[in-house]
Amino acid sequence: MEMTVAAVFLALAVIVAFGAIKIVPQGREFTVERFGRYTRTLKPGISFLTPFVEGVGRRMNMMEQVLDVPRQEVITRDNVGVQVDAIVFIQVMDAAAAAYRVDNLNYAIQQLTMTNLRTVVGSLELDEVLSQRDAINTRLLNVIDEATGPWGVKCARIEIKDLTPPPDITNAMARQMKAERERRAVITEADGEKSAAIARAEGAKQAAILEAEGRREAAYRDAEAREREAEAEAKATELVSNAIAKGDVNAINYFVAQKYVEAFGKLAESPQQKTVIVPAEMSALVGSIGGITELVKAVNADPPPRPAPPRRGSAVPAG
Repeated sequence: MEMTVAAVFLALAVIVAFGAIKIVPQGREFTVERFGRYTRTLKPGISFLTPFVEGVGRRMNMMEQVLDVPRQEVITRDNVGVQVDAIVFIQVMDAAAAAYRVDNLNYAIQQLTMTNLRTVVGSLELDEVLSQRDAINTRLLNVIDEATGPWGVKCARIEIKDLTPPPDITNAMARQMKAERERRAVITEADGEKSAAIARAEGAKQAAILEAEGRREAAYRDAEAREREAEAEAKATELVSNAIAKGDVNAINYFVAQKYVEAFGKLAESPQQKTVIVPAEMSALVGSIGGITELVKAVNADPPPRPAPPRRGSAVPAG
Protein backbone atom coordinates (compact mmCIF):
# COMPACT_ATOMS: atom_id res chain seq x y z
CA MET A 1 0.00 0.00 0.00
CA GLU A 2 2.76 2.37 0.94
CA MET A 3 4.56 1.55 -2.29
CA THR A 4 1.45 2.38 -4.31
CA VAL A 5 1.00 5.73 -2.60
CA ALA A 6 4.67 6.53 -3.16
CA ALA A 7 4.35 5.70 -6.83
CA VAL A 8 1.29 7.91 -7.15
CA PHE A 9 3.06 10.81 -5.47
CA LEU A 10 6.09 10.26 -7.67
CA ALA A 11 3.93 10.33 -10.78
CA LEU A 12 2.19 13.51 -9.61
CA ALA A 13 5.59 15.10 -8.94
CA VAL A 14 6.77 14.23 -12.42
CA ILE A 15 3.59 15.65 -13.96
CA VAL A 16 3.88 18.82 -11.92
CA ALA A 17 7.53 19.17 -12.85
CA PHE A 18 6.82 18.78 -16.54
CA GLY A 19 3.96 21.25 -16.29
CA ALA A 20 5.96 23.83 -14.36
CA ILE A 21 9.22 23.70 -16.32
CA LYS A 22 9.13 24.91 -19.93
CA ILE A 23 12.08 25.03 -22.34
CA VAL A 24 11.57 27.37 -25.30
CA PRO A 25 13.81 26.63 -28.36
CA GLN A 26 15.65 29.38 -30.22
CA GLY A 27 13.54 31.13 -32.83
CA ARG A 28 10.31 30.42 -30.96
CA GLU A 29 8.24 32.22 -28.34
CA PHE A 30 5.44 30.81 -26.18
CA THR A 31 2.51 32.75 -24.79
CA VAL A 32 1.43 32.02 -21.20
CA GLU A 33 -2.23 31.91 -20.27
CA ARG A 34 -3.65 31.94 -16.73
CA PHE A 35 -7.12 30.48 -16.66
CA GLY A 36 -7.38 31.26 -20.41
CA ARG A 37 -6.12 34.84 -20.20
CA TYR A 38 -2.82 35.96 -21.73
CA THR A 39 -0.32 37.01 -19.07
CA ARG A 40 3.18 36.98 -20.58
CA THR A 41 5.48 35.66 -23.31
CA LEU A 42 8.22 33.11 -22.74
CA LYS A 43 11.52 33.86 -24.51
CA PRO A 44 13.95 31.15 -25.70
CA GLY A 45 15.40 29.28 -22.74
CA ILE A 46 14.05 27.66 -19.59
CA SER A 47 11.05 29.13 -17.77
CA PHE A 48 8.86 28.10 -14.84
CA LEU A 49 5.07 28.16 -14.72
CA THR A 50 2.63 27.82 -11.86
CA PRO A 51 1.30 24.28 -11.99
CA PHE A 52 -2.42 23.87 -12.61
CA VAL A 53 -2.77 27.67 -12.94
CA GLU A 54 -0.67 28.73 -15.92
CA GLY A 55 -0.20 27.01 -19.21
CA VAL A 56 1.29 27.54 -22.66
CA GLY A 57 -1.19 29.21 -25.00
CA ARG A 58 0.38 29.64 -28.51
CA ARG A 59 3.74 28.53 -29.82
CA MET A 60 4.83 31.25 -32.26
CA ASN A 61 7.54 30.96 -34.91
CA MET A 62 9.66 34.15 -34.71
CA MET A 63 11.86 33.33 -37.72
CA GLU A 64 11.33 34.88 -41.16
CA GLN A 65 8.83 32.87 -43.17
CA VAL A 66 8.01 32.64 -46.85
CA LEU A 67 4.37 32.56 -47.92
CA ASP A 68 3.39 31.51 -51.41
CA VAL A 69 0.58 33.58 -52.94
CA PRO A 70 -1.55 31.37 -55.23
CA ARG A 71 -1.71 32.17 -58.95
CA GLN A 72 -4.67 34.28 -59.99
CA GLU A 73 -5.91 36.07 -63.09
CA VAL A 74 -5.86 39.85 -62.96
CA ILE A 75 -7.42 42.24 -65.48
CA THR A 76 -5.20 45.19 -66.32
CA ARG A 77 -6.40 48.71 -67.03
CA ASP A 78 -6.36 48.04 -70.80
CA ASN A 79 -8.56 44.92 -70.30
CA VAL A 80 -5.88 42.26 -70.69
CA GLY A 81 -6.00 39.24 -68.39
CA VAL A 82 -2.65 38.14 -66.96
CA GLN A 83 -1.79 35.27 -64.64
CA VAL A 84 0.08 36.57 -61.58
CA ASP A 85 1.61 34.90 -58.54
CA ALA A 86 3.95 36.17 -55.85
CA ILE A 87 5.84 35.31 -52.68
CA VAL A 88 5.78 37.20 -49.38
CA PHE A 89 8.53 37.27 -46.74
CA ILE A 90 7.17 37.94 -43.22
CA GLN A 91 8.50 37.84 -39.68
CA VAL A 92 6.55 37.86 -36.43
CA MET A 93 7.77 40.69 -34.23
CA ASP A 94 5.13 40.54 -31.45
CA ALA A 95 4.09 37.01 -30.50
CA ALA A 96 1.09 38.10 -28.44
CA ALA A 97 -0.33 40.34 -31.19
CA ALA A 98 0.19 37.69 -33.86
CA ALA A 99 -1.42 35.06 -31.66
CA TYR A 100 -4.49 36.93 -30.39
CA ARG A 101 -5.27 39.73 -32.90
CA VAL A 102 -5.77 37.62 -36.02
CA ASP A 103 -6.92 34.11 -36.59
CA ASN A 104 -4.85 31.99 -39.00
CA LEU A 105 -2.13 34.53 -39.61
CA ASN A 106 -0.67 32.98 -42.78
CA TYR A 107 -4.03 32.63 -44.50
CA ALA A 108 -4.93 36.22 -43.64
CA ILE A 109 -1.67 37.54 -45.13
CA GLN A 110 -2.15 35.47 -48.29
CA GLN A 111 -5.65 36.80 -48.86
CA LEU A 112 -4.54 40.35 -48.13
CA THR A 113 -1.72 40.04 -50.66
CA MET A 114 -3.99 38.61 -53.35
CA THR A 115 -6.54 41.40 -53.05
CA ASN A 116 -3.93 44.15 -53.10
CA LEU A 117 -2.16 42.46 -56.00
CA ARG A 118 -5.35 42.65 -58.04
CA THR A 119 -5.75 46.30 -57.07
CA VAL A 120 -2.21 47.34 -57.99
CA VAL A 121 -1.95 45.36 -61.22
CA GLY A 122 -5.47 46.36 -62.28
CA SER A 123 -4.52 50.05 -62.10
CA LEU A 124 -1.73 49.60 -64.68
CA GLU A 125 -1.62 48.79 -68.37
CA LEU A 126 -0.03 45.61 -69.64
CA ASP A 127 3.20 47.28 -70.79
CA GLU A 128 3.55 48.95 -67.40
CA VAL A 129 2.90 45.67 -65.58
CA LEU A 130 5.61 43.91 -67.59
CA SER A 131 8.16 46.70 -67.28
CA GLN A 132 7.53 47.99 -63.73
CA ARG A 133 7.81 44.96 -61.49
CA ASP A 134 9.93 46.83 -59.01
CA ALA A 135 7.31 49.56 -58.69
CA ILE A 136 4.57 46.95 -58.18
CA ASN A 137 6.64 45.19 -55.51
CA THR A 138 7.23 48.46 -53.68
CA ARG A 139 3.55 49.45 -53.70
CA LEU A 140 2.50 46.01 -52.48
CA LEU A 141 5.13 46.04 -49.76
CA ASN A 142 3.98 49.40 -48.40
CA VAL A 143 0.32 48.33 -48.34
CA ILE A 144 0.88 44.87 -46.82
CA ASP A 145 3.36 46.09 -44.24
CA GLU A 146 0.98 48.79 -43.07
CA ALA A 147 -1.93 46.33 -42.87
CA THR A 148 0.02 43.65 -40.95
CA GLY A 149 1.59 46.10 -38.50
CA PRO A 150 -1.24 45.81 -35.93
CA TRP A 151 -0.88 42.03 -36.11
CA GLY A 152 2.70 42.21 -34.86
CA VAL A 153 4.08 41.09 -38.22
CA LYS A 154 6.79 42.74 -40.28
CA CYS A 155 6.50 42.29 -44.06
CA ALA A 156 10.12 42.20 -45.23
CA ARG A 157 9.56 42.07 -49.00
CA ILE A 158 7.17 40.98 -51.72
CA GLU A 159 8.28 39.66 -55.08
CA ILE A 160 6.23 39.05 -58.23
CA LYS A 161 7.23 35.53 -59.14
CA ASP A 162 5.60 35.21 -62.54
CA LEU A 163 3.54 37.26 -64.99
CA THR A 164 1.95 35.35 -67.86
CA PRO A 165 -0.04 37.24 -70.52
CA PRO A 166 -2.52 35.34 -72.76
CA PRO A 167 -1.02 33.39 -75.68
CA ASP A 168 -2.39 35.75 -78.34
CA ILE A 169 -0.93 38.75 -76.53
CA THR A 170 2.38 36.92 -76.22
CA ASN A 171 2.43 36.22 -79.98
CA ALA A 172 1.57 39.85 -80.74
CA MET A 173 4.38 41.01 -78.46
CA ALA A 174 6.79 38.64 -80.20
CA ARG A 175 5.80 40.03 -83.62
CA GLN A 176 6.12 43.57 -82.31
CA MET A 177 9.58 42.85 -80.95
CA LYS A 178 10.61 41.28 -84.27
CA ALA A 179 9.31 44.29 -86.19
CA GLU A 180 11.20 46.62 -83.87
CA ARG A 181 14.41 44.65 -84.34
CA GLU A 182 13.98 44.72 -88.12
CA ARG A 183 13.35 48.47 -88.00
CA ARG A 184 16.53 49.00 -86.04
CA ALA A 185 18.43 46.80 -88.51
CA VAL A 186 17.12 48.84 -91.46
CA ILE A 187 18.07 52.08 -89.72
CA THR A 188 21.54 50.76 -88.96
CA GLU A 189 21.99 49.59 -92.56
CA ALA A 190 20.81 52.96 -93.87
CA ASP A 191 23.24 54.76 -91.59
CA GLY A 192 26.04 52.54 -92.91
CA GLU A 193 25.11 53.25 -96.53
CA LYS A 194 24.93 56.96 -95.74
CA SER A 195 28.41 56.91 -94.20
CA ALA A 196 29.75 54.95 -97.18
CA ALA A 197 28.20 57.42 -99.65
CA ILE A 198 29.69 60.34 -97.73
CA ALA A 199 33.09 58.65 -97.75
CA ARG A 200 32.86 57.98 -101.50
CA ALA A 201 31.81 61.59 -102.13
CA GLU A 202 34.73 62.85 -100.06
CA GLY A 203 37.08 60.59 -102.03
CA ALA A 204 35.69 61.81 -105.36
CA LYS A 205 36.02 65.39 -104.16
CA GLN A 206 39.66 64.90 -103.20
CA ALA A 207 40.34 63.15 -106.52
CA ALA A 208 38.75 66.01 -108.46
CA ILE A 209 40.78 68.54 -106.50
CA LEU A 210 44.00 66.64 -107.16
CA GLU A 211 43.10 66.23 -110.84
CA ALA A 212 42.41 69.96 -111.16
CA GLU A 213 45.70 70.76 -109.48
CA GLY A 214 47.44 68.36 -111.88
CA ARG A 215 45.81 70.06 -114.90
CA ARG A 216 46.79 73.47 -113.56
CA GLU A 217 50.39 72.36 -113.10
CA ALA A 218 50.44 70.79 -116.60
CA ALA A 219 49.03 73.98 -118.11
CA TYR A 220 51.64 76.00 -116.29
CA ARG A 221 54.37 73.70 -117.62
CA ASP A 222 52.98 73.93 -121.19
CA ALA A 223 52.87 77.73 -120.96
CA GLU A 224 56.44 77.77 -119.69
CA ALA A 225 57.52 75.49 -122.58
CA ARG A 226 55.78 77.72 -125.13
CA GLU A 227 57.42 80.74 -123.50
CA ARG A 228 60.85 79.14 -123.83
CA GLU A 229 60.09 78.16 -127.43
CA ALA A 230 58.99 81.69 -128.23
CA GLU A 231 62.20 83.03 -126.67
CA ALA A 232 64.27 80.66 -128.82
CA GLU A 233 62.32 81.61 -131.95
CA ALA A 234 62.73 85.30 -131.16
CA LYS A 235 66.45 84.81 -130.63
CA ALA A 236 66.82 82.94 -133.94
CA THR A 237 64.83 85.64 -135.74
CA GLU A 238 67.05 88.31 -134.22
CA LEU A 239 70.19 86.51 -135.37
CA VAL A 240 68.81 86.06 -138.89
CA SER A 241 67.71 89.69 -139.03
CA ASN A 242 71.15 90.84 -138.02
CA ALA A 243 72.71 88.62 -140.66
CA ILE A 244 70.37 90.03 -143.37
CA ALA A 245 71.14 93.56 -142.25
CA LYS A 246 74.81 92.83 -142.79
CA GLY A 247 74.09 91.61 -146.35
CA ASP A 248 74.50 87.86 -145.69
CA VAL A 249 72.44 85.91 -148.27
CA ASN A 250 72.69 82.68 -146.30
CA ALA A 251 70.19 84.03 -143.75
CA ILE A 252 67.57 84.42 -146.45
CA ASN A 253 68.39 80.94 -147.75
CA TYR A 254 67.84 79.63 -144.19
CA PHE A 255 64.22 80.78 -144.05
CA VAL A 256 63.51 79.65 -147.61
CA ALA A 257 65.02 76.22 -147.02
CA GLN A 258 63.17 75.85 -143.72
CA LYS A 259 59.78 76.58 -145.27
CA TYR A 260 60.64 74.40 -148.27
CA VAL A 261 61.52 71.41 -146.08
CA GLU A 262 58.39 71.84 -143.94
CA ALA A 263 56.15 71.97 -147.00
CA PHE A 264 57.81 68.96 -148.56
CA GLY A 265 57.46 66.99 -145.33
CA LYS A 266 53.73 67.78 -145.05
CA LEU A 267 53.26 66.71 -148.66
CA ALA A 268 54.90 63.38 -147.95
CA GLU A 269 52.90 62.81 -144.74
CA SER A 270 49.47 63.44 -146.33
CA PRO A 271 47.36 60.20 -146.14
CA GLN A 272 45.50 61.08 -149.36
CA GLN A 273 48.76 61.54 -151.29
CA LYS A 274 49.90 58.17 -152.63
CA THR A 275 52.46 59.57 -155.07
CA VAL A 276 55.12 62.11 -154.10
CA ILE A 277 56.58 64.23 -156.93
CA VAL A 278 60.10 65.39 -156.23
CA PRO A 279 60.91 68.80 -157.76
CA ALA A 280 63.44 68.78 -160.54
CA GLU A 281 65.31 71.78 -159.16
CA MET A 282 66.96 69.91 -156.30
CA SER A 283 70.03 72.09 -156.70
CA ALA A 284 68.12 75.01 -155.25
CA LEU A 285 67.30 72.93 -152.17
CA VAL A 286 70.90 71.77 -151.89
CA GLY A 287 72.11 75.33 -152.21
CA SER A 288 69.71 76.42 -149.52
CA ILE A 289 70.97 73.70 -147.23
CA GLY A 290 74.54 74.77 -147.99
CA GLY A 291 73.60 78.31 -147.04
CA ILE A 292 72.20 77.05 -143.79
CA THR A 293 75.43 75.21 -143.10
CA GLU A 294 77.47 78.35 -143.68
CA LEU A 295 75.15 80.33 -141.43
CA VAL A 296 75.47 77.78 -138.65
CA LYS A 297 79.26 77.83 -138.94
CA ALA A 298 79.21 81.59 -138.70
CA VAL A 299 77.03 81.50 -135.62
CA ASN A 300 79.21 78.89 -133.94
CA ALA A 301 82.35 80.87 -134.74
CA ASP A 302 81.08 84.00 -133.02
CA PRO A 303 78.27 83.07 -130.55
CA PRO A 304 76.46 86.10 -129.15
CA PRO A 305 76.12 86.51 -125.40
CA ARG A 306 73.10 84.57 -124.03
CA PRO A 307 70.71 86.74 -122.03
CA ALA A 308 69.45 85.56 -118.67
CA PRO A 309 66.13 83.71 -118.87
CA PRO A 310 63.18 85.81 -117.71
CA ARG A 311 61.51 85.00 -114.43
CA ARG A 312 58.44 82.82 -114.30
CA GLY A 313 55.35 84.76 -115.22
CA SER A 314 57.28 87.76 -116.68
CA ALA A 315 56.46 89.08 -120.16
CA VAL A 316 58.68 88.18 -123.10
CA PRO A 317 60.16 91.26 -124.77
CA ALA A 318 59.15 91.84 -128.37
CA GLY A 319 61.67 90.88 -131.09
